[in-house]
Amino acid sequence: MRSTFHGLETARRGMFTQQTALQTTGHNIANANTPGYSRQRVNFVQTEAYPAASMNRPQIPGQMGTGVAAGSIQRVREGFLDTQFRGENNKLGYWSARSEALEKMEDIMNEPSDNGLAKTLDRFWQSLHDLSASPEDSGARSVVRQRGLAVAETFNYLSNSLTAIQGDIKAQTDIATKEINALLDDINSINKQISEVEPHGYLPNTLYDERDKLVDELSTLVNIEVTTKPSGGKSDPQAAGLYDIKMKDQNGKEYTLVDSKTAKVNHLTINYDDAGNKLADTITVEGTPTSINIVDFTNGKLKGMIESYGYNDNGVVKGVYPDMLSKLDQMAYHFATKFNEVHSSGWSLNSIQDHEKTPMTQPYAYDFFDFNTVTPLDKDNVTGAAKSLVLSKDMDELNHIAAATNPFSGDGSNALLLADVKNKNLDFPGSTASLQSYYEGAIGKMAVDAEQAERLTSNSSVLTDSVQQRRLSVSGVSLDEEMTNMIQFQHAYNASARNITVIDEILDKIINGLGVGGR
Repeated sequence: MRSTFHGLETARRGMFTQQTALQTTGHNIANANTPGYSRQRVNFVQTEAYPAASMNRPQIPGQMGTGVAAGSIQRVREGFLDTQFRGENNKLGYWSARSEALEKMEDIMNEPSDNGLAKTLDRFWQSLHDLSASPEDSGARSVVRQRGLAVAETFNYLSNSLTAIQGDIKAQTDIATKEINALLDDINSINKQISEVEPHGYLPNTLYDERDKLVDELSTLVNIEVTTKPSGGKSDPQAAGLYDIKMKDQNGKEYTLVDSKTAKVNHLTINYDDAGNKLADTITVEGTPTSINIVDFTNGKLKGMIESYGYNDNGVVKGVYPDMLSKLDQMAYHFATKFNEVHSSGWSLNSIQDHEKTPMTQPYAYDFFDFNTVTPLDKDNVTGAAKSLVLSKDMDELNHIAAATNPFSGDGSNALLLADVKNKNLDFPGSTASLQSYYEGAIGKMAVDAEQAERLTSNSSVLTDSVQQRRLSVSGVSLDEEMTNMIQFQHAYNASARNITVIDEILDKIINGLGVGGR
């Protein structure tokens, strides 16, 4: 025979379960704007029917339900969308890092403008044309000297500014490496906490959300692959398990960053070469016998910053900033060398005046430009040419400017030859081109790379946002939906409470209202 209070217990269970659902709904609403929060739901399950199958079961027409219970509180999450988001987020991190580096370079090069190197060179060529018309005018000579000084200072400024930004990128790269290692430590710590909770049958939803948030941040920096492992014990079937974090290079080789089985973290370290440029050489993962070549390192913000700063590829220097600095050095060296060659063969006022006193077969060979370096530069070693370009000490005297081809007063033909250096083909590495066309090619390549990085950053951002919106549609909190659920659970709670009232009235009638039998 069933209990007199069977109906009361069924209604009580209904009240408590709906109350749990209402509390979960309130938790969702409270965290509607919490970053990384996944909405939660109560999984309703029927309690065991009465009577249970046994030898001493009461003889009643069948099993009756005994109510409902909150089986578990589960967060709503779609694993496939998480994987897709992290893949797009990884690409976004890479292209945004390149775009930011190229944008800073464009600001420094400042082309086309009235203050860029191209305009400064144009003013210098024009001053030489003006000198050819008035070769003995001290004002014209002074302008040539000042315009030449402006050219040298512009090369210095561009080289120093690019080097400074390159140093900032290196500092950011080191910070990003520390951030990666810190994220790995945090993920491993949360793994440990989850491994202590899940075996008891609980679902630590807050820890799950915090861990996924950290993994999302990590996916921006490096290309990772996440696999789940069961935590053992009496884990709930809905348990998310423990995360193993691995990184793959372009050859498909895997490097374990977080091992849930051993609770060990393998940190990343960027190795720089021992040469003077101190460029990135390899990446070491703790516990791995071999290092990763930079060229094999896959997408992510870290790779974007390394490629911008510069790296060694089997002894060949590559990178956004090293490439532009190298081109500036090539321009400065070949321009100054060719200009000095033409200038030293011309006749200065000083040479002409001494020739009139004592005839000379050759003029004094004065250099217009010089390089302020300890080690002399040559065509095989032009590193630092743009940074060290200065006016020669010979140019302290305006009369040393060689404007003439012949030792005659009023001759300005050599000034025209100096101005024509602009159009002379110079032997740059891998090509022969004029100074102007070589510089236009360097600026053009920078502009194309910057446009590509900006475009792909925009595309990656759109794709990342699209996946994020789909992910939020699954795991995000909808206030409209939660309000609807609140009404639904409230009515169910009220119905259970009403059921208790009805049963109470029935029992009251039976116990107190049927009178006393036998009188």
